[in-house]
Amino acid sequence: MPSRRITALAAALTLSAASLGLWAAGGLSAQAATLPTPDHTVVVVFENHAYSQIIGSSSAPYINSLKSGGANLTAFYAETHPSQPNYFAMFSGSTQGITDDSCYTPGFSSKPNLASELIAAGRSWASYNETLPSQGSTTCSSGNYARKHNPWFGFSNVPTSTAYTFAQFPTDFTKLPTVSFVVPNLCSDMHDCSVSTGDTWLKNKLGAYATWAKTHNSLLVVTFDEDNRLSGNRIATVLYGQPVRAGSSSGTTYNHYNLLRTIEDMYGTAHAGNAASASAVSGVWN
Repeated sequence: MPSRRITALAAALTLSAASLGLWAAGGLSAQAATLPTPDHTVVVVFENHAYSQIIGSSSAPYINSLKSGGANLTAFYAETHPSQPNYFAMFSGSTQGITDDSCYTPGFSSKPNLASELIAAGRSWASYNETLPSQGSTTCSSGNYARKHNPWFGFSNVPTSTAYTFAQFPTDFTKLPTVSFVVPNLCSDMHDCSVSTGDTWLKNKLGAYATWAKTHNSLLVVTFDEDNRLSGNRIATVLYGQPVRAGSSSGTTYNHYNLLRTIEDMYGTAHAGNAASASAVSGVWN
């Protein structure tokens, strides 16, 4: 019977796929296979504002334009308070025992993280940190710069030389690493200054990249570390670029671990900490 032949063929294909490890734990999952692989991904992290203070706000016209032309994750949450543990969570899948904003000893952990995974997978990584005194500097603070927003310095398996000043962000976007984080300083990130200040900074400093990403298979992620402690830690997270379906949104509950898992799956890396049991962001990709 034809139906029996079809069933037998399906079984054979399933066995073949399993033997290749396509669905095995630690391999390329069916979910990961549906994700894009952007040439470049840039993640920008702002500070201490709730979803409702950003999305739909007249003080954030640029972020809202990215939302309209990209994807809006409407139920995205941070993990905890205050700031610093959330940065460790989004970078390494764990708060790494950090519970406050105090200055830690550089390189205190050798646990897996996004940068070490990318490097192990043959991909490139960098961070661009506004007002960082110099490339690779591990100082705790300097003017409007605060290391509490830069978790990569906590890991001995991330070269400090991959931490650049924001002035070193390339104008030729083809020279960007595979994945980079951009961390504005305490004014530009809306921590000490207004939403409008941060929104304007984003437009002026990364608007050209966003426009370029739309036609060059690249991705911009705009997210926050935490809310204002008044909204259940619900924060704005917007995806923009050629791989993103314009005008899309997802009401699935996500957090920084889901974002980390998404980036890991895009580039076929291992999974760090709680990202291993998190799902990747879905339903918003072209």
